[in-house]
Amino acid sequence: MAISLTENAEKQIKKQLMARGKGLGLKLSVKEAGCTGFAYVLDYADELVEGDVVYEQNDVSVIINEKDLKFLDGVEVDYRREGINEAFKFNNPNVKDTCGCGESFVV
Repeated sequence: MAISLTENAEKQIKKQLMARGKGLGLKLSVKEAGCTGFAYVLDYADELVEGDVVYEQNDVSVIINEKDLKFLDGVEVDYRREGINEAFKFNNPNVKDTCGCGESFVV
């Protein structure tokens, strides 16, 4: 199981945790949504719950619940600015297709 962060993602996660004043790390999960099946869900974790797995890279933690690991194995989390928009982006080798709007994916 491998989860990786780009340098931009690491910086953004640290920045957001500092702004919040608390938090263990980025919580990454998936939910059933959209027209193709699944969507990414991002939050910041203040505590671990049963089944959570913590991945650390350069003092930045990503927390994923074990039920979502099959969808997220090998994902690279990036943070990009495109014009006036800024967002986390996911390079996920498990994705077979995405919907036209880019909000959901199939594995």
